[in-house]
Amino acid sequence: MNVCGMRWYMAGLACVMAAGLSGCSQGGKKNQEPVAAEEGTMGGYHEVLSCSMGRRTLANPKFPEGDTYEDNAYTRYVMDKLNVQILDDFEANGEDYDRQVSLAIASGELPDALFIGSKDILDELVENELVEDLTDVYEEYASDYIKEIYDSYDGRCLDTATYDGRLMAIPGTNLDSAPCVAYVRQDWLEKTGISVDEDKDHCLTVEELELIAKTFLEKDPGGSGNPVGMAFVPYLTADDFGGSGYTINAVTSAFGAFPKLWIRDDKGAVVYGSVTPEMKETLGQLAKWFNEGVLDPQFGTRTWDDITALLTNNQLGIAFGPWHIPDWLLNNVKGMNPEAQFAAFTVCDPDGRVNVAHSNAGNGYMVVRKGYSNPEVIVKMLNLFFDEVVNHPGLEQEAPEVAAYISQGVDNSARPFQVEVNAYTSLLDDYADIKGCLNGEITMEQVRTAESKSIVESIRRYQSESEPEVNDWAKYTSRMCGIELIESLTKNEQFEWESPLFRGTTKTMKRNSASLGKMEEEVFVG
Repeated sequence: MNVCGMRWYMAGLACVMAAGLSGCSQGGKKNQEPVAAEEGTMGGYHEVLSCSMGRRTLANPKFPEGDTYEDNAYTRYVMDKLNVQILDDFEANGEDYDRQVSLAIASGELPDALFIGSKDILDELVENELVEDLTDVYEEYASDYIKEIYDSYDGRCLDTATYDGRLMAIPGTNLDSAPCVAYVRQDWLEKTGISVDEDKDHCLTVEELELIAKTFLEKDPGGSGNPVGMAFVPYLTADDFGGSGYTINAVTSAFGAFPKLWIRDDKGAVVYGSVTPEMKETLGQLAKWFNEGVLDPQFGTRTWDDITALLTNNQLGIAFGPWHIPDWLLNNVKGMNPEAQFAAFTVCDPDGRVNVAHSNAGNGYMVVRKGYSNPEVIVKMLNLFFDEVVNHPGLEQEAPEVAAYISQGVDNSARPFQVEVNAYTSLLDDYADIKGCLNGEITMEQVRTAESKSIVESIRRYQSESEPEVNDWAKYTSRMCGIELIESLTKNEQFEWESPLFRGTTKTMKRNSASLGKMEEEVFVG
């Protein structure tokens, strides 16, 4: 949570404590009698069960005309399958959502269920007995398939929501999305005749990355008149590869540095990865690039939107980030520049190894307020969206609206269950289906998920049409380039994994992390 959000939250918590936490533990809502249901992990309720929710939203979720967060294909599907009516107590985006959660806590008026994005907030909710213990309902109602998903993380995911042996929330999963990918303009590589990656493993050395940036800077293949070699956001680093857009994480990996993470050094001591000799060496490389003009002359002040504009205006030909940025970022570049093509690389160390850290296995939480009549409904929705929908062989026939949402790319925040739950191996498992179907090794009916089937169709359109849609290009590039890179590195055993020792927030961190983080950024940029 950011500083502003924490201030709001702590103010709200103070109000709760002033009113008496014991009185608020049941919430301000009148508790209804439990509603009976059919037996089974997804048994529907005999009467309509009302479930009020707090919903995190996006500015553009891509809803069809007339649909809303409260009334859409997913909420209608919940009503059809479970006889549960979703009623949103509040909806908000980003920091505004955190403030709404804080106000709900302060008033004692928690919705029946809601999304929690911060472990800090979950800690406080549990400490003050504001949410239901879900241990028993998870054991009774979670499907075997869902339990297999969580088991694939060897306990690392459920542990993030477990307190004194009790499961107090349903966590979203966060599979490893390493490495930080360097998407490079392939059409510019061909235009300038640069020779890199001779062994075709899509791993660049630091020297090869520098060569590409210098060549793009000197020859200006985009014809912009004002090219930039490499550009990074002011905060420079991310503690998770999924959030590595426009950061230096690909470069830090090449030097064996793990900024913002607590790790063990080669002597076994616990160290903060931002202050290691490897990080110092990384910053020395950046300083060299800046002095030579390879690094953006506005380094340290260029915003995310500024860098996006550089890419779109053909000034910049290297974009750093997670494998999926073609879907939501580089598609804008392609839309403005139809000739643009991107190749996926990462940056390796001198031994050809790609140094990466395991992600935090938990990512967001769904909680149920203390005293809600039917806490098991959150597990039934989990089963519905991440077992029934994912594995349904005839989804297009039974739930055409839901299938259309998936194929049209409606944002997943439209689901009332607002975290993602996927097996640890799901990224490469799904890619194996996609690749196998495209190669004729399996049929479309054998592709396991509706989303993968939709991606196969997109890639086929991209490969067959003379003027394919940008969305189809994006699906091809993110999968057949981005995930193909991850598959190759995994198959060739080039990853060198680091397991962070601690990802929580101590009391000292809560008090000082904002100012220390700001100081870290200033030192790095300076």
